Amino acid sequence: MSTDQPPSGQPPEEDPFLKRPQEPTQPSAGQPPPGGPPPSGPPGEPPGGPPPGGPPGGPPPGGPPPGSPYGSPYDNMPPPPPPYGSPYGGGYGGADPLAGMPPLADSGRRILARLVDWVIVAIPLAIIGIPFDIYQRAGRDGNDFGDTVNSLNGGSQLVFQLITIVAYVAYDTVMTARNGQTLGKKLMKLRVAMLNDGSTPPMSQSLLRAVVLWLPALICCACLWPLLILILILVDKPYKQGLHDKAAKTVVVSVPR
Repeated sequence: MSTDQPPSGQPPEEDPFLKRPQEPTQPSAGQPPPGGPPPSGPPGEPPGGPPPGGPPGGPPPGGPPPGSPYGSPYDNMPPPPPPYGSPYGGGYGGADPLAGMPPLADSGRRILARLVDWVIVAIPLAIIGIPFDIYQRAGRDGNDFGDTVNSLNGGSQLVFQLITIVAYVAYDTVMTARNGQTLGKKLMKLRVAMLNDGSTPPMSQSLLRAVVLWLPALICCACLWPLLILILILVDKPYKQGLHDKAAKTVVVSVPR
């Protein structure tokens, strides 16, 4: 049985959306290393030039050996960190949770993606609702609330509301857990990612995110709850998280084109 262990610091291969490591950039010839003055004199000489009088017998042929006093003191320095401004953040495993991930999604595209998803689920529900008589006034057979609930129309309204909740929550949960993209997000080139490592949210986190997103809006706060989530996305710093994102510890990022 092999005891080889996978190399540390590398993301697993199962999820193509994990944070991407950044390739370190090597300093070019003659470029001063970061944090210190450039060495004076030609390459290969110590700062300040060669010692007075030169070495006895001259330098060995083929250049100075490693560790020679005539080699550059910067030969064994580690490469500088990758430059800032990369579209995938400051590097893999950095202090910033977004390091190694694509940039955060534009708020306007998030709104459009959510509208597309709402329409995709609403159209089939509108057709399903016809036999449930959802387009008639619920209390037309009586003014008493109990009569309305116990009547055929009131029971149909309750059943249809449960179907609506299941449809929206299941749609968002399954699509997000599959690859981080609902149909609306796929159209807008967006995806949902876990904040800690950029991976696709698992089923548990996808379900929690969908419940917080849809349940209050479908039960009691059809206008207030979406507005509250939208305002929080617009003002939240630095991750643009709505209440559903904060609950599931996710962010919405752009898909690299």
